[in-house]
Amino acid sequence: MKKLSCHCGAVEAEVNVPEKFEKLMRCNCSICKRKGYVMSPVGENDMKIIKGEDKLTLYQYYTNTAKHYFCSICGIFTHTRPRINPKIHMINIACIEGVDPFEYENISVNDGNNHPLDQKK
Repeated sequence: MKKLSCHCGAVEAEVNVPEKFEKLMRCNCSICKRKGYVMSPVGENDMKIIKGEDKLTLYQYYTNTAKHYFCSICGIFTHTRPRINPKIHMINIACIEGVDPFEYENISVNDGNNHPLDQKK
């Protein structure tokens, strides 16, 4: 387990992440491209808020399926529950203790502008 926290430390979580991230990505949807973070998926039971759950603010838009969480004090985005699979967490790897997102190259880009759930049948 690794510690995940916001900038001010008001929000903390324990996250089960592998020694080497299996998948890292950015997203080009309207909110993620503005955040500019690098994210990695973790399972439904691989993240537990241990401090400051009351300091987390939820932001939703469009279909209101995805849940974007950020610290209400420092504003740092910590994680989201993506609408493609709201059971998992997409974590901001820069919030994980000991992780430097600038050490990673060739990070794939998820095409959130053309989300599969938005495709017309």
